[in-house]
Amino acid sequence: MPELVLDKFDDELDTAVEADLPVPYWKQAREPLACLVFLIPLLIVYEVGVLWFGGDEPLSVRNGADYWLRSGLVSLGVEAFLLPGLIIGGLLIWHRYGEYPWRLSRETLVGMFAESMILAVCLLFVAQLQDMAFQCWFPSEVSIRDGSPGERLLSIPANFGGRMISYIGAGVYEEVMFRLMLLPLCLVFFQRVLRMPDGWSAFLAVFVTSLTFSVAHYIGGAGEAFSLFSFTFRTTAGCFFASVFLVRGFGITVGCHAIYDLMVGVLTASG
Repeated sequence: MPELVLDKFDDELDTAVEADLPVPYWKQAREPLACLVFLIPLLIVYEVGVLWFGGDEPLSVRNGADYWLRSGLVSLGVEAFLLPGLIIGGLLIWHRYGEYPWRLSRETLVGMFAESMILAVCLLFVAQLQDMAFQCWFPSEVSIRDGSPGERLLSIPANFGGRMISYIGAGVYEEVMFRLMLLPLCLVFFQRVLRMPDGWSAFLAVFVTSLTFSVAHYIGGAGEAFSLFSFTFRTTAGCFFASVFLVRGFGITVGCHAIYDLMVGVLTASG
């Protein structure tokens, strides 16, 4: 059945290109070009915000996944400042060699933002449900107001503006690291190396990357103290983001993650 649905989408796309018709929104929103255009404003705000709020200490604002990716580039002999350009270039190459049409409508970008907002609210609802469950069953555990999925991979700035910038960075670079890079690698490993069925491969890839995403927040000297609440919720959030990535694509996943973290940041500040 999934193959039939994908074939239908591909047929619709080919028909639209040949007849010069608009590409269906549900298809176009997943394409690398749409993801790139949707991502660029977040990248600009984050990089400018790091310079503005970080000053002489940009690491005080940079998200941990961003720091790890830059450190990986440096270890390979590549300048760290090239990371945003490599992400942009990678999406352009993906679009070019995937033979997607070089067209993008304004309505698609608006729809992607709306989807991101709706999904972020859904995740906030899930967080509140878990918070209520832990209040009843594990009253000693922290509540939702103590953190968000991407709050801490290094440290969190004390000032409000710096915190918001760090949350945007979490939406961008954690999704690049855990979903755009790690999730496809896990899928390939389970499908082609272990020869597992597609369904099981997808399930295990989502679970493994989500568990890794959660554990990463407690690693190193700057990692936070382990708590059952935050670990459980971050694993759940990782599964949520991974599922959105597989179904709705990279751009909407980034938007959903960034908007969710920003909403939690505002709630934390006002709480």
